[in-house]
Amino acid sequence: MARLNVEVVTPEKRLAQVEADEVIAPGADGLFGVRPGHTPFLAVLQPGLLTVNGGAAPERFFVAGGFCEVGDDTVRVLADGAELLSGIDVAAARKRLADATAKLAELSPSVAGYALQQQVVRREQVRVELAEKR
Repeated sequence: MARLNVEVVTPEKRLAQVEADEVIAPGADGLFGVRPGHTPFLAVLQPGLLTVNGGAAPERFFVAGGFCEVGDDTVRVLADGAELLSGIDVAAARKRLADATAKLAELSPSVAGYALQQQVVRREQVRVELAEKR
């Protein structure tokens, strides 16, 4: 049976380059899955859980957003930021969320950076939620 060649990269580093049977990703319109033979496409990612199934245990990553490119049994996740779920420090993630929330509270909704800060808070909320559930 064919397998997927999966690559997970951020601007700073390559987190994974593995073969897998399936990838489940957090698309902007909801979760989507990719298996060998899938139709090529490009998807926008939202902050969430990326699961790579293929080994004894699934590899699970927090992705902060980005893109997922699928084609020719290849899945490339070009993430704005990503980390192994098992490597997230829950206390540090909670602090980042608290700091982002405090910064948002200081901004007026009419300020240009308000919407961007809302996105930062949402990303940190998802990171904390996923880290607490692992």
